[in-house]
Amino acid sequence: MMKGTVFLTGSDGFLGSNLLRQLLAAGYQVRALVEPQREAATIRHLPVELVRGDISQPAAWQRAVKGCDYVIHAAADVGLWPLRSARQRAVNVQGTAHCLQAAQVAGVKRFVHVGTANSIGYGSMSHPGHEGLPYSCGRFGLGYMDTKYEAQQLVLQAWKESGFPALVVNPTFMLGPYDSTPGSNRMLLALYRQQVPGYAPGSKNYLYVGDAVEAIVNALQHGRPGQCYLLGHENLSYREAFGRMAGALGVKAPRLPMPRPAVLAYGRLGSFLGQLTGKAPKVSYPMARLACEDVCYSAQKAINELGLPQTPLEVAVKTAMAWFEGEGRNILHQA
Repeated sequence: MMKGTVFLTGSDGFLGSNLLRQLLAAGYQVRALVEPQREAATIRHLPVELVRGDISQPAAWQRAVKGCDYVIHAAADVGLWPLRSARQRAVNVQGTAHCLQAAQVAGVKRFVHVGTANSIGYGSMSHPGHEGLPYSCGRFGLGYMDTKYEAQQLVLQAWKESGFPALVVNPTFMLGPYDSTPGSNRMLLALYRQQVPGYAPGSKNYLYVGDAVEAIVNALQHGRPGQCYLLGHENLSYREAFGRMAGALGVKAPRLPMPRPAVLAYGRLGSFLGQLTGKAPKVSYPMARLACEDVCYSAQKAINELGLPQTPLEVAVKTAMAWFEGEGRNILHQA
């Protein structure tokens, strides 16, 4: 028995490809928004209705929301270089506004916005960040984080002002399969290729993408409108995370501790060369600053209310690598 139709944006991205499969497994029909020029290789063979359109140009796709019961807005420009861009604002902020408007006109039962944990204040391992803490990443000067926070505010405002049944899920650093244009999984690939010489002094929260999508699908029925839900699992230092990932990959772990001044100097050099050449650096100065912070979170609220599973990091790593060794083998063997 079908549970209803979901309009899904960002459907062929890393999270979207996993989310689409979870929706189908749970008994939903899916209308999947895909950018006109993208091949959608990770989803094109699945039994879904593809809708072609740019999230920032609603005339091409807004009518497709009509007749849908739910909207999950997962599309985003997650680029970290250049530090700010008009395109990123058009996608992340204006695109969210367009999606909200279409969902309100269609009268959907629930609007789930996929935000980022960076939109919520972070903490330490002993005092992790939670949904009650204010945005604290603005000081890093990254347009991605700032625009995602603005988009989150639009979603919460829709609930406050008109009672529109919208909520936000805020995943942390995700690992897993179907990452056809590697984002967070680049860390795994770099470790696999032995391209990571050392580790920064900070820490962060890691999450299996399969756990994230299970909680997001559960949010369609159980998420409370007007709420944010951090989706995460283990808070780990870079040393411990790299060691466990390397163990799961069967490769040597980085052994060189990189002190904060060295990490920041490397980031400054990266930003300088990026501005000079126009090419995205491996590590920019804002990213270097982040790598020296303890960016930790608690996902207890999502565990309690959305049934967020807590899969070990090693399982996430092995599942991701199984995909890269199969469907993603061309990516795995790129230099």
